[in-house]
Amino acid sequence: MDAPFDSQPAAAPSSAGPELARARAELVELIARWGTPADDAAVPHERRPASLTDIPAESAVTWGFDWPRVPAPTPSAVLLLFGPLDDVPARRRTRDVDALLDVLLTQRAQTLRRHAGQVAFPGGRCDPGDGSVVATALREAREETGLDPAAVEVLGVLPPVCVAVSGYVVHPVVGWWRRSSRVDVVDHNEASAVFRVPVADLTDPDGRFMVARPGGRRGLTPGFAVQDRFVWGVTAALLSRVLELLGWDEPWDASRVVDAATRQTVR
Repeated sequence: MDAPFDSQPAAAPSSAGPELARARAELVELIARWGTPADDAAVPHERRPASLTDIPAESAVTWGFDWPRVPAPTPSAVLLLFGPLDDVPARRRTRDVDALLDVLLTQRAQTLRRHAGQVAFPGGRCDPGDGSVVATALREAREETGLDPAAVEVLGVLPPVCVAVSGYVVHPVVGWWRRSSRVDVVDHNEASAVFRVPVADLTDPDGRFMVARPGGRRGLTPGFAVQDRFVWGVTAALLSRVLELLGWDEPWDASRVVDAATRQTVR
């Protein structure tokens, strides 16, 4: 299991400060162009209940393809939390991404009924008392990782996507670390690990591929191999598209396909 860590503001060289500020500004611009800014995103559920499960037309434009629909979707939210989670730099250096810029991820417990063992953003289903998808994402992140919601600056929410295999409509809430907050596994029935991934390492073309779904299910998803983790499915799809929209990704071989079950290259 991963050791707990504090999301300390990075003790970075002087050149890293402006680069991290630029990354935050680019995430703000991403929300302004493709999503809903924080103030508008926090509108209570009861004032627009249909928005929790409706997939707007702009979702397909934002994410690059039309996500499948399900007959009785369940609303949910995940937290895409960026910032300097610690002072350990990425293994590689890139021109576009600061070496100290991280994203927070979890490893789901193997005992879960859906998406067992997969790498995921903190998040889960909307509860009636949450009030908004922003509240859902922060609550779930606190329950799963122990982070202090007050330590997170919510930048906004990107258009929702539907995960057909589980029936969830997922609202991606984008956040930035406001200050340090310790994170670790809180409930081992929910997660087996909580960890940070340097964004620069995610952009390594050698760790990028497409993933064939297990059980012969149709369709491919983007995939990442980073820090001995295998990231695929909706988490990888969201990450891949966000990196693309931000201009942080690098050309990679999308013809390489890895099997989700065996993790072997199949073509």
